[in-house]
Amino acid sequence: MQSSLPHLQSTFTTDCVIFGFHEGELKVLLIERNEYPFKGWWALPGFFVEHNETIDDAVKRILYEHTGLRGIYMEQLYAFGDLKRHPQGRIITVAYYALLRLDDLKDRLEPITDYARQAIWHPLNDLPELAFDHRHIIDKSILKVRRKISYSPIAFELLPEKFTLTQLQQLYEAIWARKLDKRNFRKKMLNYNILKELPEFQRGVSYRAARLYKLDKRKYAKVFQNELTFSK
Repeated sequence: MQSSLPHLQSTFTTDCVIFGFHEGELKVLLIERNEYPFKGWWALPGFFVEHNETIDDAVKRILYEHTGLRGIYMEQLYAFGDLKRHPQGRIITVAYYALLRLDDLKDRLEPITDYARQAIWHPLNDLPELAFDHRHIIDKSILKVRRKISYSPIAFELLPEKFTLTQLQQLYEAIWARKLDKRNFRKKMLNYNILKELPEFQRGVSYRAARLYKLDKRKYAKVFQNELTFSK
């Protein structure tokens, strides 16, 4: 006999932390909210999940509506459920994060919905005051990225397909928020034998053009049984 249990409704949101890297800076994509609460504040692209959609489908829809971006692979990060994180009551949010090449994107993206006035990239080290607990979500996200780049090639998702060793070092420094010894970084990275040296150099620069490299993903997968580190 089938029990007649009441139908339960859930109310929760999803938020998107999108990282980009440009000119030595790690950046986060933020929207300017056009609705209360926190109207006029900067925030992560995020909104309520509809009752007839999965969380994965919702995060794709919301990111597109708020920024115009689509077809982006995002990984689920964490569920945030502090009692006072939302002024309208206890609303849990499931956060996702992604890393994009900023060279292929505009500085300012066009929202599809009136919910957001604009979507702009902001330097991670100079963020404005954010709505809700979105600064906490970003902090949690960057910690995840810092851990993951030691055993996964996700950092290279932020670089052009062809890059210099200087660009690579600047990226790791931006993610780890600390300076790395240039000689030590290059020696270790080249000794890992995961970079493919190209017969090409930078173009259109006023200084001495540097050699370009590409990541060899197959060698990366073989090498990094252990964590990558440049601490010594």
